Amino acid sequence: MTRIDAKFTELKAAGKKAFVTYVMAGDPDYDTSLAVIKGLPAAGVDIIELGQPFTDPMADGPTIQRAGQRALAGGQTLQRTLDMATEFRKTDDTTPIVLMGYYNPIFNRGVETFLADARAAGIDGLIVVDLPPEEDDELCIPAQEAGLNFIRLATPTTDDRRLPRVLQNSSGFVYYVSITGITGAAAAEAADVAPDVARIKAQTELPVVVGFGIRTPETAREIANVADGAVVGSAIVARLGKGDSAAEVLDFVRSLAEGAHGS
Repeated sequence: MTRIDAKFTELKAAGKKAFVTYVMAGDPDYDTSLAVIKGLPAAGVDIIELGQPFTDPMADGPTIQRAGQRALAGGQTLQRTLDMATEFRKTDDTTPIVLMGYYNPIFNRGVETFLADARAAGIDGLIVVDLPPEEDDELCIPAQEAGLNFIRLATPTTDDRRLPRVLQNSSGFVYYVSITGITGAAAAEAADVAPDVARIKAQTELPVVVGFGIRTPETAREIANVADGAVVGSAIVARLGKGDSAAEVLDFVRSLAEGAHGS
């Protein structure tokens, strides 16, 4: 059982939904980013998605693209991202960390080396948005054999013929993208999301969490009511982009967590 599996078991027993946050590693700088990451659990975050900056982030909207550019300009690398996870684990051995990004930096490092280093750093799962199920032998299956969850995205265009293939080797949870398009492009609507969440849950026992387009505590609450959890990314990243301090960002995250947890 990974930390992700344990977290969902714990939340289910408590009758709570998961609150998941995405932050870009190294944005706006290494120290601020690490301070935010370390403060997320106390702000109510159940699972941390740690973004690895990449030069060609095809699934990300302008907000996260700019965050990645800031991080890369500041010298963020895959190694420095793993170093951040290692530093986080010195004081927190229970909060799951999912590394989210693109395959190129992993391929460049070498899959076997990367997986060993990720496990050693305390990474629990991977979301690699540019590797479809047809390429599962490339990373998905080796990752699971190494003890990491491989989390797949499902979207509004993932029809009933495609869904079983998407779910086949998924683990940890299913990340349902609430809107078509890039991150930060539109607002999520619970009424639109609920039927697709139900459709996915009819084909898997994995928890289904919903991301993209969640910017307020109210929306986080509404989405969590129809899914197993809510993910917020761009709204948090935008705060860092406009110069909010780590403390200010964490106050905002706390308000979102209260929404997702139904407080």
